[in-house]
Amino acid sequence: MAPTTTNPMNETIPESIDIETLVPNLMIIIFGLVGLTGNGIVFWILGCRFHRNAFLVYILNLALADYFFLVCHIINSTMHLFKVRPPNSILIHCFDTIRTVLYITGLSMLSAISTERCLSVLCPIWYRCRSTEHTSSVMCVVIWVLSLLICLLNRYFCDLFGPKYEINSVCQASEFFIRIYPVFLFVVLCLSTLALLARLFCGAEKKKFSRLFVTIMLTILVFLLCGLPLGFFWFLLPWIKGGFSVLDYKLILASFVLTAVNSCANPIIYFFVGSFRHRLKHKTLKMVLQSALQDTPDTSENMVEMSRSKAEP
Repeated sequence: MAPTTTNPMNETIPESIDIETLVPNLMIIIFGLVGLTGNGIVFWILGCRFHRNAFLVYILNLALADYFFLVCHIINSTMHLFKVRPPNSILIHCFDTIRTVLYITGLSMLSAISTERCLSVLCPIWYRCRSTEHTSSVMCVVIWVLSLLICLLNRYFCDLFGPKYEINSVCQASEFFIRIYPVFLFVVLCLSTLALLARLFCGAEKKKFSRLFVTIMLTILVFLLCGLPLGFFWFLLPWIKGGFSVLDYKLILASFVLTAVNSCANPIIYFFVGSFRHRLKHKTLKMVLQSALQDTPDTSENMVEMSRSKAEP
């Protein structure tokens, strides 16, 4: 979905399914099914079996956004493979709006996670004094509402009203904002991540990395490699070029595959970090996920304490 009135995925759909269309869509469906299972497990464990802190709330909402984003991916790819076309343009606009909301929400959650982690490391005293129990929950609500509001207003002013109306200036302002907002989130994500890395690597006191830090860094790295290209095609390329060529169509298919990989990779990262250097025997998924979100370095004392907490029902 692009914030403009035309969508590259719906603008040029080949009449026959060739190998260049079949393979990417099959990959999206496969990665999507794997990601649905992983994000569903993460959401179920974090939502029902964990005492949530600030970072767990963000990760819970990120898993929710990834889950429904993958649902949209699977639906879109299935429709392409079976050549099913929506009955009217309203459904296309609604579907594209939902995907854009979920993408912006996921980027916002990552930016919030990185920023809050940066503040907790750079300004620990201020962070403890200012941060309350419900701060992260309120921020997640604000992120969801703001993402939904931005996309709905863009659709309302730019699709329900055409450029022939006097409201065109409002549409241009809406498109400008919906393109600048993800760029702003990306800048915040990069600056907070770089500041955090600089503090940990160049600080006077060398600190051991916690598993939570490794989890956050790997999640951000995967997004920059796999999730960012789709944002470039959605928000920036139409602004720069004003249209899509055949090459752009192939590249955006590849970016859709990458973003499916991104949403699928997050649960894998959690379980990989949680099980690294740990014996998987007699460990439940809850224990592995709890280990991945551990905010203290792996020391002998912490390992004993975690073993005791894991032994509790």
